[in-house]
Amino acid sequence: MIPVFFVLLFVLVPSLTAVSLKAVDTNQTRKDIDVTEALSKANAGIKTPLIFGDIAPTIKRNATRCNATVCKWPKSGGIVYIPIQINSKYTTAERKLIIYSLMSFYSTTCIRFIWRRSSHRDFLYFFSGSGCWSYLGRQGGRQRVSLKKNGCLYKSTVQHEVNHALGVHHEHARSDRDNFVRILTQNIRPGKEHNFEKVQTNNLGTPYDFNSVMHYTKFAFSRNRRPTILSIANPNLDFGRATTMSVNDINRIKRLYGCCE
Repeated sequence: MIPVFFVLLFVLVPSLTAVSLKAVDTNQTRKDIDVTEALSKANAGIKTPLIFGDIAPTIKRNATRCNATVCKWPKSGGIVYIPIQINSKYTTAERKLIIYSLMSFYSTTCIRFIWRRSSHRDFLYFFSGSGCWSYLGRQGGRQRVSLKKNGCLYKSTVQHEVNHALGVHHEHARSDRDNFVRILTQNIRPGKEHNFEKVQTNNLGTPYDFNSVMHYTKFAFSRNRRPTILSIANPNLDFGRATTMSVNDINRIKRLYGCCE
């Protein structure tokens, strides 16, 4: 039996479904990889100005101030329709991987991705840029999401960057993080300290989540192979290895956009 969300997708955007229902190339999905590993490799030496490791700053507003009250995509009839465009330079298999990852939002949230039409002024534009990065929240116009070939095309990475585009920040940057983690600045690579700044986020009543796809590993941006982030409750805890969204990641999106429970 075809899951309900595939049926709904077929009704809403049949052209998108026709591609995504086909099997995804196993060469693109055979290896699970956590977000930090993907970002650290793909964004190494990147010249694109980024904050927090993979968030592009904007001229219009400080990206760190995008939260639950601003930068949201509009909602219509209980559904958030987000137009997308995927650069034609991706192979068919790469396009299917992106679509497959986008469809992971369908069964649990009210987010729906639709093909961009000429009447859509604001849309997400997926392209193979200089690394893995996104803007935070809706920016207006053609909003780029960089998913570099041979580096960023994993389900976890697509989910991570799309979460940013929806307005969700990193877990280890949230406003209450000091109750759960310690940031060991002495182990951070010089020039990367800004990636660990705390943000005044609206956490939407969700608990701090070490299993979030938005959490970096304990060795993120380490200068000496020693931890840069430690769990206060359990310093030996390994975290930031998520390869897909957690229940809390999903709940955060649902609460941010008022999806029906």
